[in-house]
Amino acid sequence: MPDTKSLPECPVETTLKLIGDKWKVLIIRDLLTGTKRFNELMKSLNGISQKVLTSNLRSMESDGLVNRTVYPEVPPRVEYTLTETGHSLRPVLDSMLSWGEEYKNNYKKTT
Repeated sequence: MPDTKSLPECPVETTLKLIGDKWKVLIIRDLLTGTKRFNELMKSLNGISQKVLTSNLRSMESDGLVNRTVYPEVPPRVEYTLTETGHSLRPVLDSMLSWGEEYKNNYKKTT
């Protein structure tokens, strides 16, 4: 979890600091349906590089949004799951979904 002293005073800014990156929101979207392995996330996130996905997952893990589980197998199996805090972002993503659908429907009408 980040040190609360390092978080902005503004709650909107705090939320953006944690999930303001395009990829983080899409990772959360994919993990809301359940646990995923790294390669599953790579396949569902068109255009993301392995390096960027790794970086985002590590950041989200340190922020307390994602749990990383490594299984002692050969080759090692690694799975990612949203924490309770990560799951609490569902209403935010649901609102983004509704807004995006409404925008797309209204945009089609004006063009």
